[in-house]
Amino acid sequence: MKVSIFPSKRLIYALMMAFAFFLATFSFSLAATAQAKHYTQLQLPPLPPVKLPKYERYVLNNGMVVYLMEDHELPLVSGTALVRTGSRWEPGEKVGLADLTGTVMRTGGTKKHSPDELNEILEQRAASVETGIGEGSGSASFEALTEDLDTVFGLFAEVLREPVFAPEKLDLAKTQEKGGIARRNDDPDDIATREFRKLIYGKESPYARTVEYATLEKIQRDDLVQFYQRYFHPNNIILGIVGDFDSKKMRSLIQAKLGNWQRNPKITKPQLPEVKAANTSGVFFVNQPQLTQSSVLIGHLGGKFDSPDYAALDVLNGVFNGFGGRLFNEVRSRQGLAYSVYGYWSPRFDYPGIFLAGGQTRSDATVQFVKSLQAEIKRIQAQPVSPQELAFAKESTLNSFVFNFQDPAQTLSRLMRYEYYGYPADFLFRYQKAVAATTAADVQRVAKQYLKPDNLVTLVVGNQTTIQPPLTGLAKQVTPIDVTIPGV
Repeated sequence: MKVSIFPSKRLIYALMMAFAFFLATFSFSLAATAQAKHYTQLQLPPLPPVKLPKYERYVLNNGMVVYLMEDHELPLVSGTALVRTGSRWEPGEKVGLADLTGTVMRTGGTKKHSPDELNEILEQRAASVETGIGEGSGSASFEALTEDLDTVFGLFAEVLREPVFAPEKLDLAKTQEKGGIARRNDDPDDIATREFRKLIYGKESPYARTVEYATLEKIQRDDLVQFYQRYFHPNNIILGIVGDFDSKKMRSLIQAKLGNWQRNPKITKPQLPEVKAANTSGVFFVNQPQLTQSSVLIGHLGGKFDSPDYAALDVLNGVFNGFGGRLFNEVRSRQGLAYSVYGYWSPRFDYPGIFLAGGQTRSDATVQFVKSLQAEIKRIQAQPVSPQELAFAKESTLNSFVFNFQDPAQTLSRLMRYEYYGYPADFLFRYQKAVAATTAADVQRVAKQYLKPDNLVTLVVGNQTTIQPPLTGLAKQVTPIDVTIPGV
């Protein structure tokens, strides 16, 4: 058998194709390498403008404001009723009343359905009806499959209109609340947040007071009924519904279940509690001997969202915070004083919020950490923001703007919240434009105008024996705070 020492034509052809492929791939790799750019050189197109989904707003004859927003992506419907109420209007001697009212309003059943019946009907349909009352508002909400909408909305309307506040459910809610009181000193960050609000607003302020065993004992079922009857009226409610429904049919369902609910002509908007700074300076300390690090908060009374400088203050937040922010770069990365560090101008809708800076640090670095925070607050006033810092802060804010509208439910909730607090429906878009127009001079101006480095309240929660140097390195007088739970 004769064997050729030369490769066949087929093999030669295959080798030529492989070599050609190699050359093409190598050339492409070289081209790609030559064209590759650092991420800072990438030119990205501007984000498309955010458009609100189509929605409908109308008012029932009884004064209830209704928002409807159809969304047929999934066979689900959800809704929320915002009620003009809140814990800030509960009596000071009965702190916890609003929270208990919001809880037992749902758990206590209705005139037509006991708590167990209500739970069973909802569980069989994988639906929910929930209620609650927070600091500045109350709410009742529902979620249901489209096919169960009539039934679940009927139960929602019952809970909203006909709660019975079963006494045994009040007792259960009190027991659960007492458990929360007993555990409230378990987390040092929770201690810091709670006690710092007291230092800023005052321990008797409705924005800072806490529920105690004694205040719970004073709350009876009649108190819940009276609190409910004072605020839960159709002309004191904004209802929003979003999901897979036909607006015309939804209107009919709302009218059938809530249209004959009588308005209260005498209801008035509650007067807001007075807000003033309880402390404008001072160093305060909560001793927790079991801790190996300190939780630190410093700050002072702040402002509201409707400030004409809110956008510039939010850009200031961006200069302070996050990866690449001044606090991260200086206090965390360069000095190595903390894993987490932050500083925020944190406004509220209808009362002054707080300017707050802080974080967690080693016990032996506590004093240095506080001084570094103070230094950075002063530096933002004295040292102009660089073009890179400004661009980073503005782009971070503007690029995240779209996340305010991730789904129709979130968008509808925002529209309702703006109406609740008397803000224009396009408030967020005005804010977006103001952020885009903010200059470095604006940031430095608001830093000088609104930040008060000489009037900072400082709170440390930590281990007194391991904080070295001691806190007297910050001030001659350090005021201890006793967080012992009364009545234990």
